[in-house]
Parts: sequence; structure tokens; C-alpha cells
Amino acid sequence: MLGSTEMAKAVNTERISHIDCPGGGQVWVDGCTLYIGHMRDPSGTTIVDVADPKNPKVLSRIEMPPGWHSHKVRVADGVMIVNHESQGGDETFGGGLGIYDVTDPAKPREITKWRTQGRGVHRYDFDGRYAYISPTAEGYIGNFVMILDLKDPANPEEVGRWWIPGQWQAGGEEYPWEEWTPPRCHHPIRVGERLYVSYWHHGFFILDISDMSKPVAISGLNTSPSFPHPTHTCLPFPEPLKGRQVMIVADEDVAKLWPSAPAFTWVYDISNERMPVPISTFQVEGVDQDGKAQPPMTGCHQPSERFAGTVVPFAWFAQGLRLIDFADPYNPREVGCYEPDPPTGFDRASSNDVTIDERGLIYLVDRQNGVDIISTTVM
Repeated sequence: MLGSTEMAKAVNTERISHIDCPGGGQVWVDGCTLYIGHMRDPSGTTIVDVADPKNPKVLSRIEMPPGWHSHKVRVADGVMIVNHESQGGDETFGGGLGIYDVTDPAKPREITKWRTQGRGVHRYDFDGRYAYISPTAEGYIGNFVMILDLKDPANPEEVGRWWIPGQWQAGGEEYPWEEWTPPRCHHPIRVGERLYVSYWHHGFFILDISDMSKPVAISGLNTSPSFPHPTHTCLPFPEPLKGRQVMIVADEDVAKLWPSAPAFTWVYDISNERMPVPISTFQVEGVDQDGKAQPPMTGCHQPSERFAGTVVPFAWFAQGLRLIDFADPYNPREVGCYEPDPPTGFDRASSNDVTIDERGLIYLVDRQNGVDIISTTVM
């Protein structure tokens, strides 16, 4: 059902339907099925038939116990994995991953739960065989990188792990960050034999995983000592742009080390991957006019990990959907947007994640309430 669009702003986009559901952290589409990972218990995952995008139909729901959330979801080859992360819940439930058979999305069947110690798993990548995750574990400070083999989804096996030296407390490593914020792997993304890993206020790292049992750091860079926003996602382009290898590095407009202007996205040249070089940035026009501090969740959050060509959809928190063309990586430009109305009971939108499907339709989830299905003329 469509709500009011009096306040909505659309440029080269059109909302074609709206799914009224609890707020979400991630959306993912597999074929004509939409998977929504929710922010707050008891909602865990909602599965929706979007074969007719104008009339989406809820197929099934999975709930979570109090104090736990399952706000991330990925699906490949009939297997769905969702994160289990503590928000102060009963420890007997345990952090980790829920692994489901979704060959019939209307009847998701739990295959197993992979458990880890501590708070659990945050964000991750999944290619149908391997999951590249960010768990906590006994003996480690903060989240780190782990690769799981799901060849047999009922029996996930750890292939390899990587962490910043100093995180392995049980291994006797010296902790060097007494005057800095603790390390935390946020999100690994695999492209070829590389993992592109965001590490929150410790920047990003490029890892060689040609031998998955022994990931090796190639390079890293941290902007947080100068810009107080945490590094959220590192998204490389699969093909060169203007003859260069290019990576988007999105900072998230939360958890600021000090009050600041809204977060933005960086563009790095990684042609020499041992020496990443920032070559441009992008901020939504008018959001930062004077550099003064603004409330969190005003600026950048998350690019779509799926995109076509050079245009990347972004969830830009209070600014909704932004379609950014990186054809010229030295001068990225906005080619479309959709600024949704604030959900009922809220002062402004909080667009948290975005993805696209094979038809080119865009799915934008608000962390407070709802998913918008949007068409565009620029992708």
C-alpha cells in the first residue's frame, strides 16, 4: 500500500510500492524473493514475494528472542544465513549465525545454528559456498575476520581468520590502543582473491585470501584520527574506471569520536593496492554547508553491494536513496534520488540499506519502519 508522498522527493526515480514492516538493517533479493533483516526483536527476518513488485506478499516470518537481533541476511543457492547478535539478551541463546534452507521461501527450515562466543556476528558477505563474517570470540578483543566453509550447510567449518595484531588477548598479544577506541571488524567483502575489510575506527584493510587458511594483509588506511566517522563498507568496482582500479569507502554517520559534520563516502585509487590513495569524496548537496556538527544519521551509511555499471545506489540515512555515478571517479555525481517521507511517529527518514534485483528495481529499507520498492531510469 502506498502512503503519503507529499513530502517525498524523487529525481529519476519512482516509488512503485511500500511494504509496511518493522524497521530493518538489511535487504537482499534472490530471484523474486525479498529478504528483510530487522533491527529489533521480536522481528528477525521477513520473507516477501516480489514477483509482482506493485503487490508484494509476505510469505513467512522468523522471530528472535528478547535482547537479540538478526538485522543482516544473505541468500544464495537456496541457503539463507542471518546473524545473531546480542543487544543485551539472555546468553543461553548465543551469538552466531542462523542457517536456513529457503528452497521454499514460504517455509524456511533451520538447518543449524553456528555458534560463537561473545556478542556474536555483525555484517558479512556470502557467495553460496563461503561466508566472510565478523564474529566475536573467546580470547579476542572486538570483532575480527573469519571465513566459514558452508559446503555442507549443516556443518560449517572455519577455513581461516585474520585480526589486527593486538586483538588476540588470549595469545598474549600486546594491546596498543589504550588511548584509542577498541578495534572492531565491521564488514568483509570478497572480490576475487581479495577481502576488502572495513574495521570501524581502525579504517580498512585489503587482505590476500588466495590461501584462505592464511589471509595476509596487503595494505590498510585509517581516516578516523582526522575524520571522526567509522569506516563502514569497502566496495571495489570489478572493472577499471578511467583505467584505474577504484574502491568506494563509505563512512557511517554514527559513533562519532567527536561532534562533526555528516559522514560522506571516499573514493580510493587501489591500482597499486599496497598504497591506496584517496582521489575524491562525495557528499549529498546541501547536507554540509558550513562544516558544523549535525545530529548522527544525517549523512552516509551504506552502498548497495549489488550494482550495474558505474551507478551505485546508496542508503544515505536522513537523505534516503542516492544514485551516484562514479564513471569519472575523480568527480562522482548524483544522477537520481528518492527522499522518502518520515515513517509515522518519526521526525525524519533513516534509510539503512539498499539493494537491487535482476530487473533493476531498488529496495530501500528504513531502520525505523518499512521497505520502499523503487524504479529508476538511470540504471
